[in-house]
Formats: sequence, C-alpha cells, structure tokens
Amino acid sequence: MTFLFAQKEVSGFVFDNAGSPLSGVNITEKGTSNSVSTDINGAYSIQVKEAAILIFSYFGFSKQEHETKEAVLNVFLSEEGGQILNEIIVTGTRAAPRSNTATALPIDIISANELASTGQLTFDKALQYRIPSFNTVQTPVNDATSLLDPYEIRNLGPSRTLVLINGKRKNLSSLLYIQPSPGRGETAADISAIPIDAIDRIEILRDGASAQYGSDAIAGVINIILKKSPDDGSITLRTGITSKGDGELLNISINNGSTIGNKGFLNYTVDFSKINLTNRAGKVDAEGDFNDFVRLLPNNPLNYVNDDNTLGNTTLTDAMTEAQINSLFEQYKVNFPADYNAKLATINQGNIAGKQAVDSFLKDQPYAANTNGTPETAAAKFLINGGLNLSNETELYYNAAYTYKKVNSFANYRAPYWMSIKNPFENPSIPNWRIATAYPTYLKDFFGNGTVASYKGYQPTFTGDLTDYNASLGFKSIKNGWNADASITIGGNSQIYTLDNTQNRSPLKDSNGNPIYQENSPISFKPGGSNFNHVIGNLDVFKILSDKISISFGSEFRSENFETIEGDKASWEGAGADSFAGTTPKEAGKWNRYNWGAYFDLAYDLTKDFLVNATLRQEEYSDFGSATVWKISSRYKFLDDKITLRASVSTGFRAPTLHQIYTQKSQYTFNAGGGIEVTRIINNVSPEAHILGITKLTPEKSTNTTIGIGARPLKYFNITIDYYNIAITDRIALGDVVNTPQFGKVAWFENSFDSKTSGLDLVMNYSNLGLGNGQLAFNLSGNITFENKRISDVASDNFGATIEALTFTSRPKTKWILGTNYKVKKLDFYLNNSYFGKTTFKQSGLDSNLRTEFSPKIVTDLGINFLVTTKLTLALNIDNAFNILPKWKFKSENAAGAAILNDPAQIKNQFNLITFNGRYSQMTYGGSQFSQLGTQFSLSLNYKL
Repeated sequence: MTFLFAQKEVSGFVFDNAGSPLSGVNITEKGTSNSVSTDINGAYSIQVKEAAILIFSYFGFSKQEHETKEAVLNVFLSEEGGQILNEIIVTGTRAAPRSNTATALPIDIISANELASTGQLTFDKALQYRIPSFNTVQTPVNDATSLLDPYEIRNLGPSRTLVLINGKRKNLSSLLYIQPSPGRGETAADISAIPIDAIDRIEILRDGASAQYGSDAIAGVINIILKKSPDDGSITLRTGITSKGDGELLNISINNGSTIGNKGFLNYTVDFSKINLTNRAGKVDAEGDFNDFVRLLPNNPLNYVNDDNTLGNTTLTDAMTEAQINSLFEQYKVNFPADYNAKLATINQGNIAGKQAVDSFLKDQPYAANTNGTPETAAAKFLINGGLNLSNETELYYNAAYTYKKVNSFANYRAPYWMSIKNPFENPSIPNWRIATAYPTYLKDFFGNGTVASYKGYQPTFTGDLTDYNASLGFKSIKNGWNADASITIGGNSQIYTLDNTQNRSPLKDSNGNPIYQENSPISFKPGGSNFNHVIGNLDVFKILSDKISISFGSEFRSENFETIEGDKASWEGAGADSFAGTTPKEAGKWNRYNWGAYFDLAYDLTKDFLVNATLRQEEYSDFGSATVWKISSRYKFLDDKITLRASVSTGFRAPTLHQIYTQKSQYTFNAGGGIEVTRIINNVSPEAHILGITKLTPEKSTNTTIGIGARPLKYFNITIDYYNIAITDRIALGDVVNTPQFGKVAWFENSFDSKTSGLDLVMNYSNLGLGNGQLAFNLSGNITFENKRISDVASDNFGATIEALTFTSRPKTKWILGTNYKVKKLDFYLNNSYFGKTTFKQSGLDSNLRTEFSPKIVTDLGINFLVTTKLTLALNIDNAFNILPKWKFKSENAAGAAILNDPAQIKNQFNLITFNGRYSQMTYGGSQFSQLGTQFSLSLNYKL
C-alpha cells in the first residue's frame, strides 16, 4: 500500500543579524534527509510535508528550528550562543566566514564612519589615528619618497603587511624607499590611492597569514572592503588648512550607486583633491654650513696641490696612499716654505672671506631658503565596485580603481657657497688653493641675471607623476553546498620623475674640448622612473560539510613585472642632475617572475565552544624555489560565551621583492658633517656584487605565535588582549653605505640578520551608554612593544647603529588611542587622544656615545558633526588641537656621552650633524614618530543624494 502525503513549497531568505545574506546555509526537513542549501543570495526553496519543521544550520551559528505555517519563511541566524552579531569577517580564514567574536584570530574592524571622523584625507593617515599597531609618518626628505609614505604593522616594515581589496591582493608600489628614514629598503602597496568614501569597512588581521595568503603577510593583513550599496549616495566637499596658514586643502568626492535591473548593483566613487605645500624648515647654523661646505683645512695636503697635480716637485698619482701623500706634504712644508706659506695665507684669507659669505647669505635667509615639509599634491581617484546575479547559483563581481597623483616638492636649497671648492664636483679649472667662495661662473647666468651680485643660489624642484590601478573580475557559484570563487586580478603602479631648476655640473668635454655640461647644461631633466605590475589568478573553494566541519582549498598564480626606466642622458652622465641623479642605461631594465601557490584549510568545531582551524600552503617561485608554510589556530568560549580564549601558531615567508633584487641607483644623500654626497645602490646580481662577494637574496622565514583573550561581560562592553611573538630569520635589509676601493661608496641588500618582535595589543569598547538625551561610547586601544631587536650577528659590517635604530626603535615603543563619541539629537561629538610613545634614533654622524629620543606626546583630535537636514551634514575637525609637535633630545649611552652633553660646543656640533645644520631641527634627518605639521583644521559638507 502506498501512502501519499500532501506536499508544499516553502521559500525565503537567510540573513545574519547585520542583514547580509548567507549562502550555503543547510536547511533540512526535521526527521528526514530532505535538505537544500541557500544560494548566492541567501535564497532557498524546498518541498516539504504539511506541518513540517525546518532546521536551519550554518557553520559557526546557532541552529534554529521553524514551523512551516507560511509559504514564505525568512530567517535571521545569530552567532553561536545567541549573542548579537557584530560583523561577518572574511579575513584570516579560507573556510566559511565567521562573526568577529567567533573568529580565532585578532581582527580589527574599522567602519567608514570611523575613518571619516578622523578628518584625514587619505586612508593611511586615517588608520594612523585608529589602529595603535599601525604607524606611518611623512618622511623628512622628499623627492621620490613624497609619492608614498612608508607604513607598517607591529614595527616590522612596510613589506611585511599584505593589502587586499575585497579579499584580492593589491599591487605593490614601484617605489623603493632608499632614504635613511623609517621604511628604508622597503616597498609597499599604495593604500593612499584608495578613496576613503569608497570604503565600507576595513578588516585588519593582526597575525601572520602567509599560510592563507602567501608572501608579504608576516606582520598581518589589511583587507579593504568596498561599498556595495546601490543607494545612499553622497557628495562631500572638504576644505582645510594648518594653523601656520599653509597646506590648504580642497577635496570633492562623489559616491553613488545604482541597481542593474533587479539582479545587480554598481557603486562608484570619484574623488579630486589638491593639497598645497607646507614648510617647516629650521634655522640654519652658519658655523655648521661653513664647516661643511666652505672651510679649508690648513693641514689637508690636497689644498696645496698645484693645477698640474703636483705637490712641490712630485706628481701625484691615483696609486698613492693617503699616508704617502701626507709624507710628501711634510716634506713640502720643509722644502718649499715660501710656496707653503703663500698658500697657507691664501687659505686663511679664503676661510675669512668664505665665513663672511655664509654669514651674509644666512642673515638674509636664516632658513637658507630651504623648503622642508609636505609637498604639493594633486590627485584624481576613480573606483567602481559591482556585482550581477547571473542565476540563483552564480554571481559575477568586479571592481576597478585608478589613481593619478602629481607631487611637487623641493630639494635642499643650493646656497651660493655650496658650489665652493669643497664641493666634490667643483669646476676643475678652479685650483684647490683658490679662495673658498669661488664658484663656477656660469651659475650666475643660469640662476641669476648674469651678474655676480644676482646669483643667490638655486633650489632644484622635483615633480613626480604617479598612476596606480587595480581591477578584479570574478565568478562565485554555489552548487550542492560547494562554494567556488574564480577570479583574475591585475594591478600596477608607475612613477615618472621630472627635475627643474637644476644643472649637471660635470666637467666632461666633447672631442673638441668643449664642455658638454656646466655652462651648456640643461636646467630641466627627465631622470626616469619605475614601474610595477602583476597579474593574479585565484581559485577558492569551500564547503560546509556539517554544522561542525568546513573545508576549503584553492590556488593562486601570480606574475610580477618590475621596470626601472632610463633617464635622459644629461640626467645621469658624469655627476648627473644635481639633487636627483637619473637612471643610467646599466641601471635600467625589466624583470619578471611568477609563482604558483596552493592551500588546504580545515575548520572543525569540536563543540559549539571549541574551534580548531588548520591551514597548509605550498608556494613555488620561478626565481628562488619553493616554500611550505602552515598555521594552526584555535578558539574556546565559556561562561555563556562571555569569555573567549584564542591562540595561533604559524610559519611564514616573505619573498624578496623584485625591487630589492634588481634596483641599482645613484642617490644624493646628506653626509653628516660633509654636506651632500652621491652614493650608489648596487644589486645582488650585478658584477659589482660578485666582485665584493655579496650573495643573492633568499626569502625571509618567520614563526608567529599569538595568544589572546576576549571578554564581553556586558551586552555593549567588550575587551580583547592579544600577546604576539614574531621571529624572523634571514631578514632582508638595505645596509649602510660602505666605502669600497673598487666602486666608491655603495650600499646593497642582503639577508642580514634574524630578529624577534613581541608585544601586546589591547582593544576595549563600551557603547550605548545613556547620558542626558544622548548616547556615549568609549574605545581604548593600545600596542606595547616588549621586544623588537636583532637576535643574531649581522651578515657583514654594513649594518651599523643607524640602520639598526631605523629598523628597531624608530617607531613608537608604545601607542595608545582613547576615543570618545557622544551622539545627541542632531549632533555627533568626537574626542580622540593618540599617545605616541618614545622612539629612539641613532642618526648618521651622531657620536656613538649618544642617542636621540623623541619624547612621548599626546595628540588630541576634535570632531563635530551637525545634521543640518536629513540630507545635509556639516563636519568640523580640529586635528592636533593643542599644536603638539615632535620633540627630541640627546641621551648619553655612557660616561663619555655624558661628558659630551656637559659641553655646549659639542652639543651644538652633534645637533648640526643630525639636522643638516638645523634644516631638519623639528624631525631630524631620520624622522620622528608623528607629523610635524601641528594643528590642522578641516571643514566638510556631506549631502546625501
């Protein structure tokens, strides 16, 4: 006998508590094997018996049972334990997404409103005042570094933080930091290229993630989640200025969207901005500049050499040692007393005249006409983010961004006495014993009106043109509970440089003996640039096997291309363009590599409280071989989910970037006590490296351990504390400049040392506190660095105190952020206090018995939002309201250092050595722990479309 039961169809959607659809939710008719899964939109449809009960189960969420009284049944699932769901986290796991409190890893979530409330124009600066372990600051020296400021998580350098956009890897910048400031030798993705108004939220994983994402994720991951809303568009107009009356800001941004039929959406952002120059140059010490650029030493044999390269009756040769020349000089004083005394008198006269020239210039220009601050920047940013449902099981998604940025900055001003005979590229027709104020006569024609009196020096200008783009196209599908995501991502960054108001002072001559440069030099140069791009293919698959087990696996193929672009000949030949030497044909080139990676991830809920997650990854690189890394993380909740314990241990790796492997470049740098000098960077695959015995670069390897606890004792109060320990072996560094007999002063990259970094992160939030007619919220977050040090010997003698300090102590040892938000009727009030702890430097030229320390400071930011109408909001921000500036002082390392600090003359000398004679008195030539701009005001109008 056959029994027939009445059947009916039940359909609907399944959401999380934030209203986001959940795909892959298991829906089972109770007591049967009849089941389906939600599709890409969270929708389902199932045939069941009359009066059936449906069980809704999803990995990491509480099961729910519902009677099927109606034909339409929409369900909202909550995190296990029934707590209010904060956010669905997609970063840090390759298995099914989880809520913030259910993840086994420390993750910060920063909303778009929080970013906007900082009043900062760019994304990187907004994060500086929201995430304690994130640090960035404007570099004290501009030129190419003005195009992107270095940033980092947990003091580990820019190269060790991976940046994702909607979960896809963003391209690196083509810029390699080579200045002696924090971030030296590193490169990073340009996160300032992403307009803030296009961002829905930021997920920052503060844990090693190489097993999940591959190279560059040793310190953590920044995942930028873009807006998806087809509605809620707005136009924002921002303006601002510093309390010094410079740095004027004008910005207009449009974010809007639209639906595509009833199956898709498109969200877009257009952003234009202009920021004017700021100048925070310090007063220049005349004595210091005189000693660096003008003063001739009476006991220097080279000051007595004749035009025909003779000293007395002996011709000097390149083969002679310093000791041999000094010996000849002693004979010269005895054997040619008349010549010696005559030249000595001329030297003394020259020094007197030179000192007068320096004093006269600095009397009129006490700041030496220098411009030291943030550059003039104009930017245009475009971004789209969209999706289209092709069917109930398949979705097409895409995003694309393009940024153009033009930056104008200045090199150090070339005072007239910079072209004196002490300059290494002086006109050879001027004898070494000539009066020190002599300079090549053609300069008065280039930078004056042809008269000696009109020549007041010159200031080279630097213009950088940057383009940055990225785009992803992908398909998501779900079938029988299997979620697949296939995508292709492209991205690139290009920088082209221009120099103006400068010259090539090289004494090169053509075949007829006529000068090629000097009086025939151009005053505008194209010194080249750099380019980087990548193409990435990803395939990611995950399936929720049950309400306890989820698996995922996938692969990635990535091709990278790096190019250094040759400059015009005049920019590099001989001495090259003064202030920024161009890229030579030998230094220019194109390089490529590719890699393939695959991973497998298993997440297992042993109980509803106890989670274990394991990931294994294999990488194969075309240029250095393979790497195998793994990660195990776990989370345990108890006391009705009010307390969560979590821990992870992982191995990681970071492949040297193509920039680090192949970059070769000449650069102008400040030589403490010796003015400006030109040095070179040689790469590890060059003939020079082979001659010097420099080995090729290999990947860095790391071991990361994190242990944390989270608590939610009250509904609106939560706190997390996480300890981290990161050990890196074969760490790559750009070393100090070394004076080699074969190639002069050069620096190079190498796997220099092993390091250890440990510390503590704390995040605490308390919201929805009733106060009067409003709601009050507090948040306190902090980062404490316990250790950040080298734990091995260095590979060679090119890693000195300066590089060690830039690597380990140039970022705040402690950083805290205390924020308060009060909402009452139409007003929002923000008060944010950022505590920047002590930083320590060992600047080049500083006496080894001393160090410099930047004192701890608190920077206070204020913000007020006023809802004028339901569509119009007025916002006023006062950043650094109390005009707090970085402040540093000398500290002694020992008794010898204390003796120096008891001598005002020696203190002044040390000050000159590390500030370029006062030019960089606020930050020092090495940098500081936060901005030198002081108070900044900004006003914005936001109109909802």
